[in-house]
Amino acid sequence: MGGARGGSGGFRFLKEERLRSDREYREVVRKGERTATAHFTVYRDFLGGGARKVGISVGKRVGRAVLRNRIKRVLREICRIHKNAFPNGSRTAIVVKMAPSPTGMAAVSAELLPAIFRRWGRKEEPSLCAQEISSSQP
Repeated sequence: MGGARGGSGGFRFLKEERLRSDREYREVVRKGERTATAHFTVYRDFLGGGARKVGISVGKRVGRAVLRNRIKRVLREICRIHKNAFPNGSRTAIVVKMAPSPTGMAAVSAELLPAIFRRWGRKEEPSLCAQEISSSQP
């Protein structure tokens, strides 16, 4: 039953993959490159090595605790599923400026992922959601 705990952590968002201290957040924001959308600001710096770290920051000005926690859950899920958007050797801080009106995963990823790929390029890895379409038709 407890299959989610074991294994190598393929699609899990592990503790080692998170920015955990205020010092790390401030360093990424100060030294990193930036891209912005209507609702999010994304900072990224590259340290090299094999570790990828992602942090999510949602301040009180975004809304009440229920809304802030929902946004964080959705962003964690996006980071977990779309690990190819966050390459190894990078530290990324996602700061929520204001709450998007539909806070669902589709709406948030439709705004956030294109901005990340537009700014830092797309790393060619198979997507979890994409299906391969054959060009040969009978």
